[in-house]
Order: sequence, then C-alpha cells, then structure tokens
Amino acid sequence: MQTLAGQVAIVTGAGKGIGRAAAAALARAGAAVVLASRTYRDCEAAAEEIRSAGGEAVAFGADVADYGQVERVVREALARFGHIDILINNAGVIEPIGYLQDCDPGAWARNVQINLVGAFHCVRAVLPHFLERQRGVIVNVSSGAAVRPREGWSAYCSAKAGLAMLTQAIHLEAGALGVRVYGFQPGVVDTDMQVKIRASGINEISRLPRESLANPADPARVIAWLCTEEARDLAGQELTIRDPALRARAGLAG
Repeated sequence: MQTLAGQVAIVTGAGKGIGRAAAAALARAGAAVVLASRTYRDCEAAAEEIRSAGGEAVAFGADVADYGQVERVVREALARFGHIDILINNAGVIEPIGYLQDCDPGAWARNVQINLVGAFHCVRAVLPHFLERQRGVIVNVSSGAAVRPREGWSAYCSAKAGLAMLTQAIHLEAGALGVRVYGFQPGVVDTDMQVKIRASGINEISRLPRESLANPADPARVIAWLCTEEARDLAGQELTIRDPALRARAGLAG
C-alpha cells in the first residue's frame, strides 16, 4: 500500500471498533491521526497506542451531533498540524432497535442526528479547507443497511441510506474540485454495536454467531487503502468489503 506520510487524518468514532482500528491503520501508513469520539478516555487510550508504536496521534472528546464540537476539533487540528488531508466519518449508533410502533421518537431522531447529520457536520467543517487546497479524501463508513432494510432498524437504515446519498452529493459538488469521497460498507464486524444487535434478537443479523464476524482490522485496512492514490478511480462510489476485486486491491485475503 502507498504511504500516507505527511498527511493528517481525522477519524470519528475512533475510541472503539472500526474507528479505532482505522486510526491505527492510517498511522501505520504514515499519517498523523486526530481521533474523536464522545468518550475521550477511549480515544486517548487509542491515541496512546499509536504513539507507543511510533506514530503521531491526538485525541478529542466530541459529539458529532453538535456542530460546534466538530468545528472545535477541526480548528484545533489545523492549529496543531497546519492542514487536514483525510476525513473518516465512522461515528455511528444502532439504537433504537425495535419495531416502528415501539420506537421512542427522540431516540429515533438522535440516531439520524449522529449517523447522518453528524457526518454532514464533519464534511461541512473540513470541506472549505479541502476546496482551498484542491485536495482531500472523505470515507463515509456506510452499511449494507443503506440499500437493504432490516427489521427493527428503521432509524439506522434510514440514516445510512441518507449517508449514501450524501456521498453522491459530495462527489457531484466537489469531485471535480480535488475532493475524493467514498462510501464504504465494512460488512458484519465484531464490535460493540454487534453486541447490542445480538442482545436484541431482532432480524437475522442478531443470530449470527460471533465467530462468523469479521475482525475490525479488515475494514480498517480497506479504509486506509482508500485514502491512497491507488483508489482514485473508485471515487464517488458506494463500495463493499464483500467485493473480491476491492479486497484484492486493498491486500485482503479472498
């Protein structure tokens, strides 16, 4: 994989799961990493692991649903590093899991506020900088739920479908101006979100055995690869880790 040396990446939802693994993968590729999540303690622990391995990382506590908090992360990242090259929109929640008639309206709206509006907040905060420099990479961590409804996941599916359209909108408006954007579906991964899904007992995903779930390192490797020039021809697309051609190009086993 090509190096990302000299580049700076912001990763949201970076304290655990795919976000934490993606931050580590980006650091191994040479990028300085800005980790952000609602739980600062988890982010700082992840950043310390990167620093202990010889990488450069800084952690922030921030809720992507709050635009002011997102702006602060971007502002402080620019003050520290001078530029930002990569945004990984990974922050997300699955709750509420439940049938439409039972869902709490506030929890439903909160899901969309984090999964969709939060991603917009991050894009809105970094895009002027990307456009000024005529370069930048955005990876929106999508889901198969963006294109296929799942019983009990009405909020999550709706938000991820909106995120897929946001990816297309970014490509339409900024693709010709030097900004590359990708939607990436990481598959069913062994994360805390899957613990909540299994506990719900709703739909077939909840019944998958844990041993069948992917390691977060696999999608993290693809995310880091998408940030290299090798993936330029795939810009603007909604990609899935299940695609054998994508896996091969990113260096994953079949």
